[in-house]
Amino acid sequence: MFPPAITDFWLTSSPTSRLLYGDDSFRVFADAALDEDERLTILTTTDGETRVLLTPAVAGTMGLEDGQPVDEAGFRQRLERSGISLHGADNLFYFTDEARETLLGEPDDPSVRPLTEADAGVFGQFEEAAPEQDRDDASVELDHWAVYGAFEDGRLVCVVSMYPWRDAPLADLGVLTLPPYRGRGHARRLVRAISRHALARGHEPQYRCQLDNHASVAAAGSAGLTRFGTWDIVSPDSAA
Repeated sequence: MFPPAITDFWLTSSPTSRLLYGDDSFRVFADAALDEDERLTILTTTDGETRVLLTPAVAGTMGLEDGQPVDEAGFRQRLERSGISLHGADNLFYFTDEARETLLGEPDDPSVRPLTEADAGVFGQFEEAAPEQDRDDASVELDHWAVYGAFEDGRLVCVVSMYPWRDAPLADLGVLTLPPYRGRGHARRLVRAISRHALARGHEPQYRCQLDNHASVAAAGSAGLTRFGTWDIVSPDSAA
Protein backbone atom coordinates (compact mmCIF):
# COMPACT_ATOMS: atom_id res chain seq x y z
CA MET A 1 0.00 0.00 0.00
CA PHE A 2 2.71 2.46 1.01
CA PRO A 3 6.05 2.63 -0.83
CA PRO A 4 8.94 0.63 0.72
CA ALA A 5 10.89 3.83 1.48
CA ILE A 6 8.20 4.72 4.01
CA THR A 7 7.58 1.33 5.59
CA ASP A 8 11.30 0.50 5.72
CA PHE A 9 12.09 3.78 7.46
CA TRP A 10 9.42 3.42 10.12
CA LEU A 11 9.10 -0.33 10.59
CA THR A 12 12.57 -1.80 9.99
CA SER A 13 14.69 -2.03 13.14
CA SER A 14 18.05 -0.28 13.19
CA PRO A 15 21.21 -2.43 13.53
CA THR A 16 21.97 -0.49 16.71
CA SER A 17 18.61 -1.21 18.37
CA ARG A 18 17.62 -4.14 20.57
CA LEU A 19 14.18 -5.35 21.48
CA LEU A 20 13.29 -4.92 25.17
CA TYR A 21 9.69 -6.11 25.01
CA GLY A 22 7.41 -7.10 22.21
CA ASP A 23 4.15 -8.71 21.22
CA ASP A 24 1.95 -8.53 18.14
CA SER A 25 0.89 -4.92 18.71
CA PHE A 26 3.40 -3.29 21.09
CA ARG A 27 7.19 -3.24 20.93
CA VAL A 28 9.87 -1.32 22.81
CA PHE A 29 13.36 -0.93 21.37
CA ALA A 30 16.44 0.54 23.08
CA ASP A 31 18.93 2.28 20.82
CA ALA A 32 22.06 4.01 22.10
CA ALA A 33 22.53 5.77 18.75
CA LEU A 34 19.44 7.97 19.13
CA ASP A 35 19.97 11.73 19.22
CA GLU A 36 19.23 13.42 22.53
CA ASP A 37 16.23 15.30 21.12
CA GLU A 38 14.78 11.99 19.94
CA ARG A 39 15.66 9.95 23.02
CA LEU A 40 12.05 8.74 23.14
CA THR A 41 9.66 8.43 20.20
CA ILE A 42 6.38 6.55 19.79
CA LEU A 43 4.93 5.47 16.46
CA THR A 44 1.41 4.04 16.21
CA THR A 45 0.35 2.87 12.77
CA THR A 46 -3.21 2.85 11.48
CA ASP A 47 -3.27 -0.95 11.77
CA GLY A 48 -2.77 -0.67 15.54
CA GLU A 49 0.93 -1.46 15.93
CA THR A 50 2.88 0.71 18.39
CA ARG A 51 6.68 0.93 18.26
CA VAL A 52 8.65 2.75 20.95
CA LEU A 53 12.27 3.81 20.44
CA LEU A 54 14.24 5.07 23.44
CA THR A 55 17.79 5.35 24.66
CA PRO A 56 19.10 2.92 27.31
CA ALA A 57 19.25 5.88 29.72
CA VAL A 58 15.54 6.60 29.30
CA ALA A 59 14.79 2.89 29.58
CA GLY A 60 16.64 2.86 32.89
CA THR A 61 14.78 5.93 34.13
CA MET A 62 11.50 4.19 33.36
CA GLY A 63 12.58 0.91 34.94
CA LEU A 64 12.30 -0.96 31.67
CA GLU A 65 15.55 -2.87 32.11
CA ASP A 66 14.23 -4.94 35.02
CA GLY A 67 13.22 -7.83 32.77
CA GLN A 68 9.51 -7.54 33.51
CA PRO A 69 7.29 -7.42 30.40
CA VAL A 70 5.05 -4.38 30.04
CA ASP A 71 2.03 -3.70 27.85
CA GLU A 72 1.23 -0.31 26.35
CA ALA A 73 -0.96 0.76 29.28
CA GLY A 74 1.81 -0.18 31.72
CA PHE A 75 4.36 1.66 29.59
CA ARG A 76 2.25 4.82 29.64
CA GLN A 77 1.95 4.57 33.42
CA ARG A 78 5.74 4.25 33.79
CA LEU A 79 6.18 7.17 31.43
CA GLU A 80 3.97 9.37 33.60
CA ARG A 81 5.69 8.27 36.83
CA SER A 82 9.11 8.99 35.36
CA GLY A 83 8.23 12.63 34.72
CA ILE A 84 8.94 12.39 30.99
CA SER A 85 6.58 14.56 28.96
CA LEU A 86 5.76 14.20 25.29
CA HIS A 87 5.48 16.91 22.67
CA GLY A 88 2.07 15.81 21.40
CA ALA A 89 1.44 13.39 18.57
CA ASP A 90 1.45 14.34 14.90
CA ASN A 91 -0.50 12.62 12.17
CA LEU A 92 1.73 11.18 9.44
CA PHE A 93 0.35 11.24 5.89
CA TYR A 94 1.89 9.79 2.72
CA PHE A 95 0.86 8.91 -0.82
CA THR A 96 0.03 5.26 -1.36
CA ASP A 97 1.46 3.43 -4.37
CA GLU A 98 -1.77 3.91 -6.29
CA ALA A 99 -2.08 7.59 -5.38
CA ARG A 100 1.53 8.20 -6.45
CA GLU A 101 0.79 6.89 -9.95
CA THR A 102 -2.18 9.24 -10.30
CA LEU A 103 -0.17 12.16 -8.92
CA LEU A 104 2.74 11.68 -11.31
CA GLY A 105 0.39 11.61 -14.28
CA GLU A 106 -0.94 15.11 -13.62
CA PRO A 107 0.48 18.43 -14.91
CA ASP A 108 1.03 21.35 -12.55
CA ASP A 109 -1.80 23.87 -12.43
CA PRO A 110 -0.89 27.14 -14.24
CA SER A 111 -1.63 29.12 -11.05
CA VAL A 112 1.29 27.47 -9.18
CA ARG A 113 5.04 27.69 -9.70
CA PRO A 114 8.33 27.23 -7.83
CA LEU A 115 9.50 30.20 -5.75
CA THR A 116 13.12 31.38 -5.65
CA GLU A 117 15.16 34.12 -3.98
CA ALA A 118 13.86 36.46 -6.68
CA ASP A 119 10.43 36.15 -5.00
CA ALA A 120 11.66 37.47 -1.65
CA GLY A 121 9.56 40.63 -1.98
CA VAL A 122 6.24 38.93 -2.67
CA PHE A 123 7.03 36.26 -0.09
CA GLY A 124 7.65 38.98 2.51
CA GLN A 125 4.28 40.54 1.72
CA PHE A 126 2.70 37.11 2.02
CA GLU A 127 4.25 36.58 5.47
CA GLU A 128 3.09 39.99 6.68
CA ALA A 129 -0.49 39.15 5.66
CA ALA A 130 -0.49 35.72 7.36
CA PRO A 131 -1.51 35.36 11.06
CA GLU A 132 1.53 34.84 13.30
CA GLN A 133 0.25 31.58 14.80
CA ASP A 134 -0.43 30.19 11.34
CA ARG A 135 3.13 31.05 10.28
CA ASP A 136 4.54 29.30 13.35
CA ASP A 137 2.42 26.19 12.80
CA ALA A 138 3.18 25.88 9.09
CA SER A 139 6.96 26.55 9.25
CA VAL A 140 6.99 27.63 5.61
CA GLU A 141 10.32 29.20 4.59
CA LEU A 142 11.62 30.60 1.30
CA ASP A 143 15.07 29.03 1.83
CA HIS A 144 13.77 25.47 2.21
CA TRP A 145 14.82 22.66 -0.13
CA ALA A 146 11.77 23.27 -2.36
CA VAL A 147 9.17 26.05 -2.29
CA TYR A 148 6.06 26.48 -4.42
CA GLY A 149 3.51 29.29 -4.47
CA ALA A 150 -0.04 29.76 -5.73
CA PHE A 151 -1.20 33.08 -7.11
CA GLU A 152 -4.63 34.63 -7.46
CA ASP A 153 -5.09 37.88 -9.38
CA GLY A 154 -1.32 38.35 -9.30
CA ARG A 155 -1.06 37.99 -5.51
CA LEU A 156 0.80 35.20 -3.69
CA VAL A 157 -1.93 33.60 -1.57
CA CYS A 158 -0.61 30.14 -0.65
CA VAL A 159 2.88 28.72 -0.11
CA VAL A 160 4.14 25.20 0.52
CA SER A 161 7.75 24.37 1.33
CA MET A 162 9.60 21.17 2.15
CA TYR A 163 12.98 19.88 3.30
CA PRO A 164 14.66 16.44 3.56
CA TRP A 165 13.75 14.86 6.91
CA ARG A 166 15.96 12.97 9.37
CA ASP A 167 18.51 11.40 6.99
CA ALA A 168 15.64 9.57 5.31
CA PRO A 169 14.29 9.56 1.74
CA LEU A 170 11.37 11.64 3.04
CA ALA A 171 10.61 15.32 2.42
CA ASP A 172 8.61 17.03 5.18
CA LEU A 173 6.25 19.73 3.97
CA GLY A 174 4.35 22.64 5.42
CA VAL A 175 1.58 24.64 3.80
CA LEU A 176 0.11 28.06 4.56
CA THR A 177 -2.84 29.79 2.88
CA LEU A 178 -3.92 33.35 3.61
CA PRO A 179 -7.31 33.22 5.42
CA PRO A 180 -9.38 35.03 2.74
CA TYR A 181 -8.21 32.54 0.10
CA ARG A 182 -8.86 29.29 1.92
CA GLY A 183 -11.26 26.70 0.58
CA ARG A 184 -10.40 27.46 -3.05
CA GLY A 185 -8.14 24.48 -3.70
CA HIS A 186 -4.83 26.36 -3.58
CA ALA A 187 -3.30 24.13 -0.90
CA ARG A 188 -4.36 20.96 -2.70
CA ARG A 189 -2.80 22.07 -5.99
CA LEU A 190 0.42 23.20 -4.30
CA VAL A 191 0.86 20.06 -2.20
CA ARG A 192 0.45 17.91 -5.28
CA ALA A 193 2.83 20.04 -7.35
CA ILE A 194 5.63 20.06 -4.78
CA SER A 195 5.07 16.36 -4.15
CA ARG A 196 5.73 15.64 -7.82
CA HIS A 197 8.93 17.67 -7.46
CA ALA A 198 10.00 15.59 -4.44
CA LEU A 199 9.20 12.24 -6.06
CA ALA A 200 11.18 13.18 -9.16
CA ARG A 201 14.18 13.71 -6.87
CA GLY A 202 13.84 10.44 -5.00
CA HIS A 203 12.00 11.69 -1.88
CA GLU A 204 8.62 10.59 -0.55
CA PRO A 205 6.44 13.57 0.44
CA GLN A 206 5.57 13.62 4.15
CA TYR A 207 2.66 15.63 5.54
CA ARG A 208 2.51 16.08 9.32
CA CYS A 209 -0.05 17.85 11.46
CA GLN A 210 -1.30 17.82 15.04
CA LEU A 211 -4.19 15.47 15.79
CA ASP A 212 -6.60 18.31 16.60
CA ASN A 213 -5.80 20.34 13.47
CA HIS A 214 -8.92 19.23 11.64
CA ALA A 215 -8.49 21.70 8.77
CA SER A 216 -5.00 20.37 8.07
CA VAL A 217 -6.22 16.77 8.25
CA ALA A 218 -8.90 17.62 5.71
CA ALA A 219 -6.31 19.31 3.47
CA ALA A 220 -4.14 16.19 3.52
CA GLY A 221 -7.07 14.05 2.42
CA SER A 222 -8.03 16.53 -0.29
CA ALA A 223 -4.48 16.39 -1.66
CA GLY A 224 -4.74 12.61 -1.95
CA LEU A 225 -2.61 11.62 1.04
CA THR A 226 -3.42 8.70 3.32
CA ARG A 227 -2.78 8.58 7.06
CA PHE A 228 0.02 6.15 7.92
CA GLY A 229 -0.16 6.63 11.69
CA THR A 230 0.81 8.99 14.49
CA TRP A 231 4.24 9.90 15.79
CA ASP A 232 5.08 11.44 19.16
CA ILE A 233 8.41 12.56 20.55
CA VAL A 234 9.79 13.61 23.91
CA SER A 235 9.07 17.26 24.66
CA PRO A 236 12.08 19.58 24.34
CA ASP A 237 11.04 20.95 27.75
CA SER A 238 11.03 17.54 29.42
CA ALA A 239 13.43 17.46 32.35
CA ALA A 240 13.87 13.67 32.26
